[in-house]
Amino acid sequence: MRVVLQRVKHASVHVDGQETGSIGQGFLILLGVSDTDDESIADKMADKICKLRIFEDENGKTNRSLQDVDGEILVVSQFTLYADCRKGNRPSFTDAGAPDHADRLYEYFMERCRMHVEKVAHGEFGADMKVDLLNDGPFTLMLDSKDLLTK
Repeated sequence: MRVVLQRVKHASVHVDGQETGSIGQGFLILLGVSDTDDESIADKMADKICKLRIFEDENGKTNRSLQDVDGEILVVSQFTLYADCRKGNRPSFTDAGAPDHADRLYEYFMERCRMHVEKVAHGEFGADMKVDLLNDGPFTLMLDSKDLLTK
């Protein structure tokens, strides 16, 4: 599972001109799923993300979690996080999860996030989406379950 996480002041996603999800302060999560991912990986990734202390405290230190600031989450499926650009100029996506599997884990991941925060908004799996955000910092992290869960 791969994630690009952006700390945002607000974010929204639109499909066919209609808003499907929006949040205030919190995390915009671009989520990629591989065929080797399962519920246990989704659990660990969601728990880790929701407990990250990357919001500033009263002293300006990044010491507060999403829960500490009543933050929200917007999750957007992003199979392109598994692009392989090593050969030629056209990316290969063979490492991305099969759509049925990836959609199921995308939904599961969001449910797990809801165990930590009240509002979890989302895009539409497999759709052409337009994402709007105000990056806060900017503060952007890349997380890969291979790296996070093996150390």
